[in-house]
Amino acid sequence: MAIQRSIPMQRIVSGKPIDTSEICFVTDESYTSKGEALIITKTLDMITIRLDSRTTDHIIIKSLTKTKILPINALIDEEYSEMNIGKGASVELYFSFGNWYVVSSDGIKEEGLY
Repeated sequence: MAIQRSIPMQRIVSGKPIDTSEICFVTDESYTSKGEALIITKTLDMITIRLDSRTTDHIIIKSLTKTKILPINALIDEEYSEMNIGKGASVELYFSFGNWYVVSSDGIKEEGLY
C-alpha cells in the first residue's frame, strides 16, 4: 500500500528537531509514528500504529478502519499496553513522564483498552 504525507514541518521533541509532516495517511498494515500531528488510518481491515516517544510527544489518530495503537516501551494511561479503536473513532495522546496519556477521544469503548 502507501504512506501519504502532507505539508513538511519540523517539530522539537525532547529538545531535538524532528523533520516530519503535519498529516500522514496510512494504508499499510503497520506504521511507526515519526512526529506527525495527525495520522489517519484507512483502506485495510486493521492497521497497527506504533507510538515512538523519541520522535512523537503529541499525536491525534483518526481511524477510518479498525486501528491498534501500541506504544513502544511505555503504557497508555499508566495501565494499558495497547488500545484498539474502531472505524470512525479518534484519539489524542500526549507522551509525558514515560507514559502516553489519552487527553481526548471520540468513539472509543473501554473494552478497547488492554
